[in-house]
Amino acid sequence: MRLITTLLPFAFLVGCNSSSATDQQGKIKTPFDEWYFTFSTPKALPAQVTLVKLIDVNGYGKVFRTIDQPQGQSVGSWSQHAGKGTSPFNKASSPPQVIQFCWDSIIDKKVYETTLVFSSETKKKMLTTEPSNYSPEDTYYFKYMVIGLAPEGKVRVWLKNNGRPNLEQTGTEITTVSGNELSMCKGVTESDFSYGYSNTTKEFIKGKKYPYGKW
Repeated sequence: MRLITTLLPFAFLVGCNSSSATDQQGKIKTPFDEWYFTFSTPKALPAQVTLVKLIDVNGYGKVFRTIDQPQGQSVGSWSQHAGKGTSPFNKASSPPQVIQFCWDSIIDKKVYETTLVFSSETKKKMLTTEPSNYSPEDTYYFKYMVIGLAPEGKVRVWLKNNGRPNLEQTGTEITTVSGNELSMCKGVTESDFSYGYSNTTKEFIKGKKYPYGKW
């Protein structure tokens, strides 16, 4: 369904920009069948993503309830190669205009709601191709997005960069709220943070001062 009802409040935030890579109906065509977004967390500072909603550059909406969960090994600050490539669940056919998602920060013992509004530069980069650094006869597509989730509800976004350090999408407008400011994510989860941290997390944060790094 085009611009599904649950995503309508965000449709006005970013307009579909014109592009030479369009078909006769004016839809933006991509050089790939699917692109992927994955989540990453710092090592031993877990989070759980519970709901994702997306509007793509052609105005189509998609809801994700089965989500490839965050994984990460960054310590102290984000690795230049944080995140992974493909995901069996988190994928779409056209680059995003807006992504909104709910996530439980286990380390913060809070539920967060984050909205990402992407710049035209992200769309342009995702429509770009170049020879693969791994096999020059193959083509590399900038279709692997990584969303970093860190303590204090800090969020960053990158595109994987053909074997080179990730490209941070600095033009992305990132808004994160929690508590009484939750809207879409209010009541989505009934997280119980009372069980405390795992032994792995306890060992990792021992002797450290919150928020356990610079993110």
